[in-house]
Amino acid sequence: MSLPFALATRVVDALRALPVVEVGSPYRELRSPMSPAPVGTMRVWEGSSHISRVVYVGLVVPQINLDSHMVFAFTAPKSGIPHFTLDSVHGGEYYAYHLDLIPRAELSSHLSYMDTAYHPLTGLYEEASQREGLSRAHIGPRQHALMSPWMLVHRADEAAFRGMDAIVDGYVSHWLGLVEAGLPADVVASLGDTDLAARDAAVRANLFSPAVDPVWAQVSRLIGEPASDEIREVLMGGPLA
Repeated sequence: MSLPFALATRVVDALRALPVVEVGSPYRELRSPMSPAPVGTMRVWEGSSHISRVVYVGLVVPQINLDSHMVFAFTAPKSGIPHFTLDSVHGGEYYAYHLDLIPRAELSSHLSYMDTAYHPLTGLYEEASQREGLSRAHIGPRQHALMSPWMLVHRADEAAFRGMDAIVDGYVSHWLGLVEAGLPADVVASLGDTDLAARDAAVRANLFSPAVDPVWAQVSRLIGEPASDEIREVLMGGPLA
């Protein structure tokens, strides 16, 4: 098992403890003209109450040195609990990762929400950011604006990537704690000025837009535009086939 796949599997195994049920096994095989065999899979788990959907997308194409694994866990449309995300990648010359909780409301105007959902991650964020073997990942300001200030996104050498297990575990544990306990009543009340479902739909449309994230053009070239569009639709919360 490769290091990126192992890290993604570690997260998926933790998320499967949630009240979710897998749809299909897998939901979709991903194919490419580059290989007679499938080059990846999309797995989907559906939930209820606090969790709406968990999605894993893996693409492994040795011919182009691609070993990429993406995990998203989406909370319910009207929930203020952030979504969870991990990208775990080996691109031949480097490893890379992206770890965050995606905000469900504007942080700068909701201090109690920010302090509850994000401030406890500060120690982990600072520890991970200061490690040796990390370099700046190629992610633009528009993508940064869609995420949280606690986002960790770096290229990494092998040693630094191997050292991410504890950081990822910490983010997962904090997020699962939010899901289990829910947000405090006063924090929920403070979000009353936000249409959480409408905001989430708008943010996810932007987050998974090919106009914002150039990775979707690469995915389309690899597996075809219809399959790429289907992945994006599932990530945006669209109906399953």
